[in-house]
Amino acid sequence: MVAFSLPAPLLVGLGGAAGALLRHAVYETLAVEGYPAATLVVNVAGSFALAALAFAGVGGDAALLFGTGACGAFTTFSSFTVDVVGLVENERWRAAAFHAAGNLLGAGLAVALAWLVVG
Repeated sequence: MVAFSLPAPLLVGLGGAAGALLRHAVYETLAVEGYPAATLVVNVAGSFALAALAFAGVGGDAALLFGTGACGAFTTFSSFTVDVVGLVENERWRAAAFHAAGNLLGAGLAVALAWLVVG
């Protein structure tokens, strides 16, 4: 059996492409008028996935492909920030607070759930 390994940047890039495509699919599926629900979903789900990989002890090439690449591109801190600022600028204070708390608490709870399930 011949073993080979792809260069790290290629692994991250391939995983990133898959994660970005999956995030786009979520955004297309979960379009909610007036609320950025898809951002909340990808950040919570991505936090669970990355934590599950970490707690399962995934390392090396698999961590680069799935953790850094796929989970890194699937989740989005920048969109989360822009969403919150946009809601504040539109004086939608409750929605902004819910979105900020939902992303932060949801991600934390997702990590805790991954620890219970995998750890």
